[in-house]
Amino acid sequence: MKQDRTLRIIGGKWRGRKVTFPNNDQIRPTGSRIRETVFNWLMHEITGASCLDLYAGTGVLSMEALSRGARHVTMIENDTATVSEIEQNLHQLGADESSFQIKKAHTLDWLALCNQKFDVIFVDPPFANNELMTVSRLIASRHILEGYVYLESGRPIAVEQLPAQWKIHRQKSAGSVYYYLCITG
Repeated sequence: MKQDRTLRIIGGKWRGRKVTFPNNDQIRPTGSRIRETVFNWLMHEITGASCLDLYAGTGVLSMEALSRGARHVTMIENDTATVSEIEQNLHQLGADESSFQIKKAHTLDWLALCNQKFDVIFVDPPFANNELMTVSRLIASRHILEGYVYLESGRPIAVEQLPAQWKIHRQKSAGSVYYYLCITG
């Protein structure tokens, strides 16, 4: 059976537009219901925001953010074919080249050198790689978050696992996906 490799942007100026993603077992797109919930949570925060999308995968979280008025998104993705597909999708959407940056890099390596500040950070790693808490601690130690961080996991996250300065603002689950919006505080 052939996998559908298209996603629909659900809100903002690109609402209803479709984007594609490579046939790659490591990519697990964030579902439309989850995206709708997350961007409802961020409704008043996303306009004008500087966003970081770690483990960009499909790039759809960044595209939703840009569609809804984010000022800039930086995407980190380690796979060359995936980076190329994200770039093609952004060009087909007519995204302003100054509103996004895609870095081909491993998330942990890139974060170790990052000195930029971000209003919203999306952390949605492949569930099998078990880097979610390592990445969370690195984000906190680098002091690059100035607002909200979105975490997506294949298992529940206990508040004690999070960096001490992060508070869970909202949380939900959908099937085997657990997702959280945390705030620095």
